[in-house]
Amino acid sequence: MWDAEVGPGARSLARSVIAVRLSVRLSVAMAAAQAELEAALLTAHNLPHTERLIRQHVEQVDGADFTVPEFDEGLEWINTDGPLHLHTDLSGKVVVLDFFTYCCINCMHLLPDLHALEQKYSHEDGLVVVGVHSAKFPNEKVLENIQSAILRYNITHPVVNDADANLWHELQVTCWPTLVILGPRGNRLFTLMGEGHREKLFSFISVTLKYYKEKGKIKDQGIKLKLYKDSLPPSSLLFLGKIAVDNSTGNLAIADSGHHRILVIGKHGQVRYSIGGKKSGWKDGSILEATFNSPQGILMKDNIIYVADTENHAIRKIDLTTEKVSTIAGTGVQGTDKEGGKTGVKQSISSPWDLAFGSIGHAENNLLFIAMAGTHQIWVIFLEDGKLPGGTEYKKGTCVRFAGNGHEENRNNSYPRKSGFAQPSGLCVAPREWNCLFVADSESSTIRSVSLKDGAVKNLVGGERDPMNLFAFGDRDGIGLNAKLQHPLGVAWNEKTKLLYVADSYNHKIKVINPKTKHCTTLAGTGKASNVIGPNFKQATFNEPGDVCVGENGNVLYVADTNNHQIKVLDLERETVSVLPVTFADAVDSSQSIKPKKGSRLPKSAVSVQQTPLVVSPCQTLQFRLKIELPEGAKLTEGAPSFWALWAEDHEWLFAGQKIDGEIVNLENEIVFVVPAQVQTNELVLSIDVCLYFCNINDKKCQMKGISFKQPLEFSSTCEEIISTVDLPFNF
Repeated sequence: MWDAEVGPGARSLARSVIAVRLSVRLSVAMAAAQAELEAALLTAHNLPHTERLIRQHVEQVDGADFTVPEFDEGLEWINTDGPLHLHTDLSGKVVVLDFFTYCCINCMHLLPDLHALEQKYSHEDGLVVVGVHSAKFPNEKVLENIQSAILRYNITHPVVNDADANLWHELQVTCWPTLVILGPRGNRLFTLMGEGHREKLFSFISVTLKYYKEKGKIKDQGIKLKLYKDSLPPSSLLFLGKIAVDNSTGNLAIADSGHHRILVIGKHGQVRYSIGGKKSGWKDGSILEATFNSPQGILMKDNIIYVADTENHAIRKIDLTTEKVSTIAGTGVQGTDKEGGKTGVKQSISSPWDLAFGSIGHAENNLLFIAMAGTHQIWVIFLEDGKLPGGTEYKKGTCVRFAGNGHEENRNNSYPRKSGFAQPSGLCVAPREWNCLFVADSESSTIRSVSLKDGAVKNLVGGERDPMNLFAFGDRDGIGLNAKLQHPLGVAWNEKTKLLYVADSYNHKIKVINPKTKHCTTLAGTGKASNVIGPNFKQATFNEPGDVCVGENGNVLYVADTNNHQIKVLDLERETVSVLPVTFADAVDSSQSIKPKKGSRLPKSAVSVQQTPLVVSPCQTLQFRLKIELPEGAKLTEGAPSFWALWAEDHEWLFAGQKIDGEIVNLENEIVFVVPAQVQTNELVLSIDVCLYFCNINDKKCQMKGISFKQPLEFSSTCEEIISTVDLPFNF
């Protein structure tokens, strides 16, 4: 059974009243041919038999006129130099049209299959994948938001914004994701709905390419790509996932999802641990070597951190005392199990998105709840022996379903396993008199509660009574069902105020709910996606905030402002908003835990400046002074992320315990670098990278420029604790 989300075309005929260019007769004929193939494939004995059946199907439909209409003029394109045309630019190619919407977990699950397909077959081989973004939510129609999603999911093929779903309706697509496979003249060959068809997809593409190459119909020209990610400056944080606070220390743990790492920072923003790296992976062991893949959910208590390692489909445990990372659930690949009951890496799971500590019985925090977005359920890991409501007992380490039937629904029920969720993405526990788990159920745009006494699932705010309607979204303050949200991703309980805070992500707002009255109101944000810091809650703005977290004894609300790549701090007493300045200076007790960067991302137009070689000694301090002159009338842009960074290819040892990057707030910055007492080479080149944002006060033109100062260093053998000043001159 494939998993997919039903789209707007299947909800109401009124939504799909549009000029359909494909005739009904041809549509029926195409559907009949595909149904015949699907039935035949069920009886295929082996791969050669499967390939013969697919080839017969291609020969059959190739002779019919199932031509797909051209892309509409004026559509917005991403990752290309300009619009692509199906019957010119893509002529002679086998084209896979991926109909997706970026909120959809099933669409995310399909991306690794498409990436692997593109790795196997290049444009020159005759394959082109084109993403057709057909939005579910109004927020997803906005180009800038789609661009952010393209970056977040590392999509490198062309994507077109089908904001009005014209192509969706013309090709009679009904669910996300849907793949429509076209032949070299734009002729429709096959359709795959939902996820979980990797083997069939690869077989179909292999046979189709071979068939058309034999007929001489494949052209080997490339497609001109212009990746959106190459146009952007670096950022110290990238697409933040969740935030957690350790109340005993005040430290924050952050899922820096876009950088595939976990950061532990003090409440003033100083990074104390950086675990993981810029590249994704799945590796346990030392915190200096462990890797993650787009982690989202995070919890921290004392020196233990739990991580929902989303795209590794695993739950990880970081022990800061032993400086080790281990996997406590998940196999590293997406699972389909909707029941659970196994322990550790024996239990497969699917896209865990958030975590929460909870208690059933007298033991405190003996459970780790999981928002299992991939199977639309709530799961739990037993941190100690215990049992769930109903009396079933489980051993420590067992990972099992707690609530949700596994169908994508907004179904409330007194029996937890008969309830239905729709991509649950945020969790928090309200103890004592509430004794429940609050859930941000993103695709139903609701906030739900799950009783920790009997497991009953109830609606708190948002949505509507029809459990199958996942389109009851909006932006309206109100009570219960009358309140409307749009794809909320985070919830946080404030024990001091007895209020629930919500990251109403696609409305770009922070909202607050009184659970007693079910009254939901806007706390901060205007509803417009931007990045205004203040001066108060109502004027501050956000861009798809992904989480909220209560800190400082209920007086502060931390916000993961995901698409602004920032942590915003809301002072709940003063009603002020500020940005937490994250700095990568090492801490005294964990300096060796800071992983040096392997290079910084300057714009491609960055200038390389060769410095005069220096002979330096171990233990010597170098103070690099910026001597940069901006163009006449220009000044640095206040608040823009101007930065400096140090790196040296293949010489990470050079930076152990050092500050290796920082913000530039003026051109009097000094960059301090200390030569290690023990050097591992005779010479190397140290790169001091500088990225500046500045505007001309006369013509108001703004620019972003990069400079990479290349400083050759030759090392002597004697340790000398001396300080030397080195100028870094440049004139624009």
